[in-house]
Amino acid sequence: MDKFEEHAMPDRIAIIQAHPDPAGGHLCHALADAYTEGAIKAGREVRVVDVARLDFPLLRSPKDWHEGEVPPSLRPAQDTIRWADHLVFFFPLWLGDMPALLKGFLEQVARPGFAFEYVEGNPLGRKLLGGRSAHVVVTMGMPALVYRWIFRAHSVRSLERNVLGFVGIGPIHETLIGGVDGLGEAGVARWKQAMAELGGGDG
Repeated sequence: MDKFEEHAMPDRIAIIQAHPDPAGGHLCHALADAYTEGAIKAGREVRVVDVARLDFPLLRSPKDWHEGEVPPSLRPAQDTIRWADHLVFFFPLWLGDMPALLKGFLEQVARPGFAFEYVEGNPLGRKLLGGRSAHVVVTMGMPALVYRWIFRAHSVRSLERNVLGFVGIGPIHETLIGGVDGLGEAGVARWKQAMAELGGGDG
């Protein structure tokens, strides 16, 4: 079952818009806009990180990961994540996983010293982004039940466990929106309303 409830009423929300098309106009953008509108109406502060509009290189070596500098273009994104007490990710499922652009973004942003730090004798280190919750909204062509029960929602589970949970973010809920090609105007309107209610804390 898709989850709409939020853990609490966070005051500061960071929308991570992770659709790779910088032109916008996709369902992910419409859903994020509806969520944002609902949150603002409820008196919550919202900041948006549009990953497709950021110019950054991919990490290519362990040395870069451990010793390299975070690209200047991504420092405001880190500031937004640090500021927020709730993160909401919007992205389409591509080839069964998150888009490569989002993966590259997370690899650059969730660096040691920002998202976690190494601790001698503790292989998991210290989580530095605790005290934040998250909601993951994923659109896909296949039915959501097929993705959840046959494919076990493996890529979303990986994001929640191996990235967000690893740095201390939780609780984490998800909303899987399947069969997007057949939603039609009425279906899109229903999902936009659901996102507006979620943003307002009423979902």
